[in-house]
Amino acid sequence: MTAAEQQNPLHRRSLLRAAAALPVAGAAVAAFETPARASAASAAATASSAAHAGRFDPRSPRFALAVLPDTQYLFDADSADPAPLRETFRHLVAERGEANIAFMTHLGDVTEHGTEDEIERAADTFRTIHGKVPYSVLAGNHDITGDDQRGDSAYLAAFGPARYASMPTYRGASPDGYNTYHVLKAADRSWLVLALDWRISDKGLRWAQSVLDKHPTLPAVLTTHDIAWSDDDGTAQLSDNGKRLWDGLVRGNDQIFLALGGHYWPPGRTVLRNDDDNDVHVHITNYQDRYYGGAGMIRTYGFDLARGVIDVETFSPWLLSRDPGKRSLLEAETVELTGPTDRFSLDINFDERFKGFAPVAAPKPRPASAVMPRGTVAYWRFDASGTTAGGTAGKPVANGAVVRDLTGNGNDLTVSRLASSGSDAVTWSPDHHPGQPAHASLRFDGGKSPDRGAILSTAARAALNAEKFTRGYTIETFIRLPEPFEGDHAWMGILSWEGRNGDAGKTTGWSPLEPTCSLNLSSERFLQFVVYPERQDADPTSWSHAVPVGRWMHIALVNDGRRTVMYVDGSKIARNPSQLSTGIATLGKPFVIGATQFDERFGQGFYGWIGDTRIVNRALPVREFLTPFE
Repeated sequence: MTAAEQQNPLHRRSLLRAAAALPVAGAAVAAFETPARASAASAAATASSAAHAGRFDPRSPRFALAVLPDTQYLFDADSADPAPLRETFRHLVAERGEANIAFMTHLGDVTEHGTEDEIERAADTFRTIHGKVPYSVLAGNHDITGDDQRGDSAYLAAFGPARYASMPTYRGASPDGYNTYHVLKAADRSWLVLALDWRISDKGLRWAQSVLDKHPTLPAVLTTHDIAWSDDDGTAQLSDNGKRLWDGLVRGNDQIFLALGGHYWPPGRTVLRNDDDNDVHVHITNYQDRYYGGAGMIRTYGFDLARGVIDVETFSPWLLSRDPGKRSLLEAETVELTGPTDRFSLDINFDERFKGFAPVAAPKPRPASAVMPRGTVAYWRFDASGTTAGGTAGKPVANGAVVRDLTGNGNDLTVSRLASSGSDAVTWSPDHHPGQPAHASLRFDGGKSPDRGAILSTAARAALNAEKFTRGYTIETFIRLPEPFEGDHAWMGILSWEGRNGDAGKTTGWSPLEPTCSLNLSSERFLQFVVYPERQDADPTSWSHAVPVGRWMHIALVNDGRRTVMYVDGSKIARNPSQLSTGIATLGKPFVIGATQFDERFGQGFYGWIGDTRIVNRALPVREFLTPFE
């Protein structure tokens, strides 16, 4: 526990992980979900943890790779004590479902002397995890001598290919048996783990290359005993053996994005650039110099493909399982390591990093007929099916250009510019949300001064102008804000119905001059959806979080005839009003994309991109949005 944690008992880690313990698995360590949740030891909590055991979800975008470094001092002749390692294994088994642990890899030096007795003690300890969490073990210099052509050994008899044969992840071994590889199913894709001997031979390198050649689209994690050493500040550099691996295997195979080793201490890390000019993260993990030979210390690599990060944490389940009030000073110092080489996050855009060997196929455009469910009253898109303005990026969309309502309901939109805005106020763009049905958008260059921008409006007698939606509605659109988001664009409109709410007899709102329905962006980049219902004298307003710049987002406003809920990228936002909201008090005036009126006047236009926009006269479930969210 750090000094800061001792001074602040509500510190995130000290509260959640070190506050209390369970005898076996109650301190749930989800390094990639929430840091471990420790609770009072009880049979109920233990049963709850046991209920999660084995429930690994291969489709979740979040999963963990557990890394176990040198355990040699726990298997050192007659001073051996396998208890810490057994506790680590029990913890991984019990928390597999909670933490979504895909695999565990040992980095070598299982034992101190590699004797038959030490090896057998270690092999027996591994039975705690065997058949419950798949794993790999590789040989370190304290387990064997020479390179992987050494022949038979006590280590090979216990930790050779026969040990892994029943594991669903195991795919094969080198002819000598000292190198293995495993294929994991996690985050809805396959991952390769190479477990290489501490001194891999030229034959072994050729075998490893053949494995990569056989699985050319799989991202690969290389594990070995000796790859890098570190200065006291945690700056790692390749060892002599690491240089051989780098030149002979890693640098020329873009698949290898993470290389893990033990052997040396202190722990450290570095980032190298391979022959494809991509990052390879090289890490040393070893705690045998710490209290109790490392106390069965485990490191978790929490892959989060949704956030584009790997969150790394290091802790001892054995020490974590003890009563915090009875831990010795050394136990308290070792229960979790929080230095910059022990707890950190790696930012990785996985699709971008892996595109050279496993490019993600871009979704194809979907025809309008495929995305017009029952009750669709209007649908606009900006590809060739919706407008003739497209085809050339940056081409101005002329005043008078028509964007057709593809439902055939006649709610076509006509382009016009605000005040004396120039041709660049609205241009065509091939940019689009990855999940958008049409692969096109309009780029709006609106602003406050002078009144600058462009709008797309329905005709004076369009049916949409007077639609009341008393049975509910779903309004969807795609937008992207520029990065950098320059200028003052506070309260710019995205879409709206024209007309004053006061003219609809509404009296409770911020001003009787604002329109009856509008989607806007505040000065803090919060989305604001304000609606004056048809059947209530009210103005229930939904607010989002501060939305990002530089990337596309999907926005949905869903009303079930009683209340309205805003969704951003398929996620329900928090600030949805509980007020009744039935219908929209439209006044027979045009629906507009690109701006919001005040007192029937447009003061500024939207700044950014707008894509497909659809209105349905009922509440849609998330799975039926324009882009599917699960």
